[in-house]
Amino acid sequence: MSEVHILVFPYPAQGHILALLDLTHHLALSGLTITIIITPQNLPILNPLLSTHPNTIKSLTLPFPSHPNIPPGAENIREVGNSGNYPFINALSKLQPQIIQWFTSHHNPPVALISDFFLGWTHQLATQLRIPRLAFYSSGAFFTTVATRCWHNPHLLHAPGIINFPEIPGTPSFKREHLPSVFLRYRESDPESELVRDSFISNASSWASIFNTFRALEGPSLDHIRAELGHPRVFSVGPLGSNRLDSDPNRGSEVLRWLDGVKEEGSVLYVCLGSQKLLKREQMEALALGLERSNTRFIWVVKKATTKQHVEEGYGLVPNGFSDRVLGRGLVVQGWVPQVAILGHNAVGGFLSHCGWNSVMEAMVAGVAILGWPMEADQFLNARLLVEDQGVAVRICEGADYVPNPDDLGRVVNEAMSVGSSQKRKAKVMREEATEAVSEGGDSCKNVDELVKTLVHLGAKEKQVVSKA
Repeated sequence: MSEVHILVFPYPAQGHILALLDLTHHLALSGLTITIIITPQNLPILNPLLSTHPNTIKSLTLPFPSHPNIPPGAENIREVGNSGNYPFINALSKLQPQIIQWFTSHHNPPVALISDFFLGWTHQLATQLRIPRLAFYSSGAFFTTVATRCWHNPHLLHAPGIINFPEIPGTPSFKREHLPSVFLRYRESDPESELVRDSFISNASSWASIFNTFRALEGPSLDHIRAELGHPRVFSVGPLGSNRLDSDPNRGSEVLRWLDGVKEEGSVLYVCLGSQKLLKREQMEALALGLERSNTRFIWVVKKATTKQHVEEGYGLVPNGFSDRVLGRGLVVQGWVPQVAILGHNAVGGFLSHCGWNSVMEAMVAGVAILGWPMEADQFLNARLLVEDQGVAVRICEGADYVPNPDDLGRVVNEAMSVGSSQKRKAKVMREEATEAVSEGGDSCKNVDELVKTLVHLGAKEKQVVSKA
């Protein structure tokens, strides 16, 4: 077991925490000793890691700080939705004294801190602890280039019409409402908003940056970030997640059995709009009709309503008779499914997705076309990268409240899922690039190796300092 000890601090949102835990798994396989900061309700997420690496990975479980805008017991963004990010970032910043106390009393304190980019305030924490902080970006490099410009130019919140970014490769432009949700919630002079803004701006001061992406997908953005930061410590280590640990590999086996019965390769569309988004009744009806009229095989993962109001208003409600009408051609599933395994099944050829970054990475590894319905967060920016820049996706509609036209939706699904569609063809090329990136000698694989060497070197330097003291 290595004496080099690394502190890891994930952000408690599904799209963030899974990717950083995947990286932590790789670091543990390389022999590093790791402590993960977690709160009690999120501790079960660590179980697969802790049982796989009982001697090298430990948890530092700290009570989730109370906040007036966070319901008691809520410790993960999935429980409060995207609007909870400001309260969560502010609440978690109150953990600093406990982390410092733990650090100063540890017999072998960490030599570096790797923390999610939503926890930019940890740069100041690392400075206090006199260790380098490495920012982990669970979103893409292109998104980061745009988001950074936004945080440095808050006047964009009030800019009319289309907003252009001429300094960024590809000179992208967006409607104001398509900019990152976390930026759109910023309110000048509001103390919580200012902490969030300072936190994001602090990311650029980190000693190094780690991205869950790969060069074939985002090379220009990675080069741009490296040039902006003025140092070479920018590691692209993705796609992460292809070997994700699962505490119960048998869960979801009935879905995979259904796919095994499909003879035609690449003919099934997987429909899943993320762990947070709950569709309204009108959206559910339009999506159901569109899938029905597409004449395409599909698996539709439906998020169920949990509050009384949402149940009464028909949120997440599959229309009556729909499952019977598509029997044999379509499968409706409520609850958790093994997404990576489904996307990797040879019967699946497309993914109707919200374009969240983890889903994007999983689609790239699987080589499936993306049918994008971006709604919030980083999703509009990701869709732009996938549709305009890479051609591996088609945009079927956009907006959290948009109700698609069933006929148009059915037609686009049918075209994108056809055997010779350009999106399917380009997705297969991207799969080869993604596979090569994480294979021995590939760019991302070399970056992980370089990251490990860098962390070991930091440990060696720390040992020298201690021995001289």
